[in-house]
Amino acid sequence: MKVLPFLSLLPRLPRLPGPRISTELLGATVLELVVLTGHLAAYPFGLTQERRTPERLAPDLPQGPPALPGSPAAERPVVLLHGFIDNRSVFVLLRRALARHGRRHLASLNYSPLTRDLRTAAELLGRHVEEICARTGQREVDIVGHSLGGLIARYYVQRLGGEHRVRTLVTLGTPHGGTAVAPGAGLHPIVRQMRGGSALIEELRLPAPGCRTRFVSFWSELDQVMVPVGTACVDHPDLDAVNVRVTGIGHLALPVHPAVAAAVREALESQEAREGTAPSTGTSSVA
Repeated sequence: MKVLPFLSLLPRLPRLPGPRISTELLGATVLELVVLTGHLAAYPFGLTQERRTPERLAPDLPQGPPALPGSPAAERPVVLLHGFIDNRSVFVLLRRALARHGRRHLASLNYSPLTRDLRTAAELLGRHVEEICARTGQREVDIVGHSLGGLIARYYVQRLGGEHRVRTLVTLGTPHGGTAVAPGAGLHPIVRQMRGGSALIEELRLPAPGCRTRFVSFWSELDQVMVPVGTACVDHPDLDAVNVRVTGIGHLALPVHPAVAAAVREALESQEAREGTAPSTGTSSVA
């Protein structure tokens, strides 16, 4: 088992009487409610598509040491892809953290909640990636996807040739194996595709020999949207994947928690050090 040097301990609530898992679940639930409240306030600001400029640079923020200006990691664009019935506002804090540490090209994509097929959303992502590469002059991008967004990005990589454009795909609480509690599964076709055993999930189990993209999947033991929780892990013999266990937080907190943001940043930058090494499948943790 390969353990990556992902960051520190998440803050914990004072221990209450009773089993540890109950204390952690209570703390995670409170945090989910706080995150939900904040996200509802920010949601209207992310309804429109991001304004595109010839070169969208990060704000003038202090540069962190890992991704130095001019380095491959700093120049490679990062595409942020939100989950179901959400928009780009969910990535405000993660985007700021990446910009603060030197990532110059950051882009978000809104896809319509009326989209009825995940494959259609993956095709839209592909066009978006091509536009970003043309605009920035870069050959590859990194992608960070939350929940359904990670599944859309994985389909693009595995089934639509995105492996040639995506260097690292980071997923946060994504139902790679299908989830048993996808809300509204009987009403919305794209959500039905997230259920275990769906035709799309089975399609992602097909062989993917020679896939060049590196996968880093963050999953939380307290993610109540992922049932079972292990469904958020990438389990495919042909993929170069690392599954990162997160403790103490739930589904909504994954894209906003500072410790997860630090681990995501490290996952994106660690690819530089892995050049020339053989693909590996392993696990790590953000405790």
